[in-house]
Amino acid sequence: MKQAIGVIDSGVGGLTVAYELMRQLPKEKLIYVGDTARCPYGPRSKEEVQQFTWEMVDFLLARDIKMLVVACNTATAFTLDSLKKHLAIPVIGVIQPGARAAIKFTKNNSIGVIGTDGTIRSEAYTNALKSIKGELDIYANACPMFVPMVEQGVMEGSKAIQVVEEALRPMVEQTQMDTLILGCTHYPLLKSTIQSVVGEGVTLISSSEETARETSTILEMQHLLNHNGITPIHQFYTTGDLNMFMQISKRIFKEQNLQMITIEKAVLH
Repeated sequence: MKQAIGVIDSGVGGLTVAYELMRQLPKEKLIYVGDTARCPYGPRSKEEVQQFTWEMVDFLLARDIKMLVVACNTATAFTLDSLKKHLAIPVIGVIQPGARAAIKFTKNNSIGVIGTDGTIRSEAYTNALKSIKGELDIYANACPMFVPMVEQGVMEGSKAIQVVEEALRPMVEQTQMDTLILGCTHYPLLKSTIQSVVGEGVTLISSSEETARETSTILEMQHLLNHNGITPIHQFYTTGDLNMFMQISKRIFKEQNLQMITIEKAVLH
């Protein structure tokens, strides 16, 4: 029960999931790995994504985690089934929770999905949505510029608005979507910019909250919840620029949460 929850992502986007896990499960320790040195995963081949994901997983297994959260949509699309098959611990991705939330919120059964090239190419969201509810109009769009922009710390302002407008204009003009899935954990960091472009009439779905909720449920069902009253110190690792990782962490986590986090450089093999 005192073992940590492992969280992996291609970069800093998964910090939005880590934030929700810390908020909803304050007694649980997290060990987070963000592969910022090789981000983004979206344009990479399935084989590369699988290799990089397993390197992060091996890093976490060496630290004796009790559950794995794949906080990257591309990695979820390409590796979740394999991870579930080969690991003896519970594994959860971010796609199914996001799909379930979108179906709950849509009123006209018209759902948009934005994500990396890899996620959209895999049709993972389309398949997840259709498996739950067949009567849906789904509009999927790859937004390859979003992740590099977030990784550079550009989330608001004229440049961010210009990039988001250019990417989402076809969806806004040509669809009737009332719900939009942010199908990459980097995208909630652009939430205010995306909302301003698509309009207040479109509900934005971030899988971060839903994933944390399902993580809590799984831990409870498998009697893995930590009931220790001691506040945990979370360990965050990045494979890339330590300073940029720290700066983005400061944007996401409140000051008291930052005091509960150590941030170090990781070397993956």
